[in-house]
Amino acid sequence: MIPTLLILKWAHIIAMVYWLGGEWGVFQTSYHVTNPRLPLEERRRHMETAYRIDILARLGIILLLPIGLHMGYLWGVQPLGGNWLVAMWILTAGWVALALSAFVKRGTDAGIRITIWDDRIRYVLIPALAIAAISSIVSGKPFSANWYSTKVLIYSGLLVIGLILRFVMRHWTVTFRQLAVGGPNAALEAKLTREINLSRKLAYVYWIGIGTVAFIGVTKFF
Repeated sequence: MIPTLLILKWAHIIAMVYWLGGEWGVFQTSYHVTNPRLPLEERRRHMETAYRIDILARLGIILLLPIGLHMGYLWGVQPLGGNWLVAMWILTAGWVALALSAFVKRGTDAGIRITIWDDRIRYVLIPALAIAAISSIVSGKPFSANWYSTKVLIYSGLLVIGLILRFVMRHWTVTFRQLAVGGPNAALEAKLTREINLSRKLAYVYWIGIGTVAFIGVTKFF
């Protein structure tokens, strides 16, 4: 039998790879999505490509949390196991289903509504994870290892950046509808440019953060 911890390590690596690689793919595709010199239909095709790449990154982000918490329990650095882990995986399955539903319905009003509910999950998770991590660094509870607490804290910060990037991608759908109905619009194009410029700067912070989380997880040096 392969130990559960080794299987979780493998899954953690896969999720991290799809997260990092997917974000890079969306980053590159965004240059064409926001290029006003291209025909609108071509920009839409690139947007479709970005969404197809991004779903793997989104699933990777979601799965990293339960995988990390399950590994933390097996390492003995976080105390919640047993029925709590079962409930966590059931909730994760629901979250994954929500993300996949948003992908299937992408570009529609229903898809936008689903992504908003997906965002609301993060509104709860981000402060909960940050508070737990900071409390653990200060008092040693609920997480008993500083390296683990630091990983959770950085992860919560990366979720904030990811939330901002999700807002930008959702705005693409709305903007392209407006451009399709009203034709070229300098104000909308300027807004797209401002948003993507901010997103690209955040993306570099994102990648550094992802790399830092991976480094801390591998080395556990403090």
